[in-house]
Amino acid sequence: MLTQAQRDIIKATIPLLETGGEALATYFYNIMLDGHPEVRPLFNQAHQANGSQPRALANGVLMYARKIDRLENLGPLASQIVNKHVALQILPEHYPIVGACLLRAIREVLGEEIATDEVIAAWAAAYQQLADILISAEEQVYENVAAAPGGWRGGRMFRVAGKVPESSEITSFYLEPVDGKPVIAHKPGQYISLRLNIDGNECRRSYSLSAPSSGVGLRISVKREPDGVASNYLYDQIVAGSVLELFPPSGDFTLAADTKPLVLISGGVGITPMIAMGETALQAGDRPVVFIHYAKNAQAQAFRDQLREWQQRFPQFRAYIVYNEASADSAAQPDAVGMPSVEQLQQWLPADRNVEAYFLGPKPFMAFIKRSLHEMGVPDGQAHYEFFGPAEALV
Repeated sequence: MLTQAQRDIIKATIPLLETGGEALATYFYNIMLDGHPEVRPLFNQAHQANGSQPRALANGVLMYARKIDRLENLGPLASQIVNKHVALQILPEHYPIVGACLLRAIREVLGEEIATDEVIAAWAAAYQQLADILISAEEQVYENVAAAPGGWRGGRMFRVAGKVPESSEITSFYLEPVDGKPVIAHKPGQYISLRLNIDGNECRRSYSLSAPSSGVGLRISVKREPDGVASNYLYDQIVAGSVLELFPPSGDFTLAADTKPLVLISGGVGITPMIAMGETALQAGDRPVVFIHYAKNAQAQAFRDQLREWQQRFPQFRAYIVYNEASADSAAQPDAVGMPSVEQLQQWLPADRNVEAYFLGPKPFMAFIKRSLHEMGVPDGQAHYEFFGPAEALV
């Protein structure tokens, strides 16, 4: 339990975290990944290289320090961390490694004059408090998922029942459990993680589930990234009949039960969880659904035929497609060409802005959509988004 003196020390370090938190986080990851190769599979090295992982950690540590007196005010941050950890199967034995490296980073980056024994002791107590909270919450999730019908704990083997190209950039993988038993009912918007062995190295990657729960299998739709270790492995090495190890579905970016008009806005591969959300909502009743998707061009757009089929089948459904590049294919003409604009959203959203909006795509795209929805009068609490990688601030 943190003493008041230790809380005061933590709060006194907030200015240092505000100015040097990212440098501290970068140093932390360097010493941890160099000194503890056993935890490397838990981290996407691309997120290390582009700085998104250190930025996310720096923001999390800063938020924790600011809320140290009232941890219940951490809001969605704790839930996001728990879901990410559960998806990757973070276990209690991983926490001491992180704690030791974090304290070492604080000492070595800030220097002994600032990072005194009292400061280190305060942060050690603060870290242990947070670790205990997360371990307890994660264990509860592990237990609940394992106890649910079709649930499991740890890895479970799934066979690739089908591999279907959805566009020039995205391919769907249909997965069925090798044991033939039922599959837990996931929430639309959730994702699963794979444990892969690529050239003798373990890596773990998370992918959105792109179809509603069926009870018998799962579908992920993966974009091939030019330098993506996992995505290129899936494209080049995995075929129908291959077996993959899956961790259970996770994630709190999920479609809430509601009767308000539903607005789904996606950019690029951000369409994958939106397809699951859209189909679930349409199957549930006559709730109006507006689907707005932005793609590079007709070749890159995934699920075009499915959106067309929905428009013909469901009178409450409207889809609007925007390509960054004009299409020469007369059968694949978009509703607009160019970059996202407020004018498009003004035209396509319901006149009554009391909607539930979900959006996902590249960070600049999401920042624009978030700002635009706010300016158009969509309540902030009804505009939902998630990051495919580490969570960052949308400004």
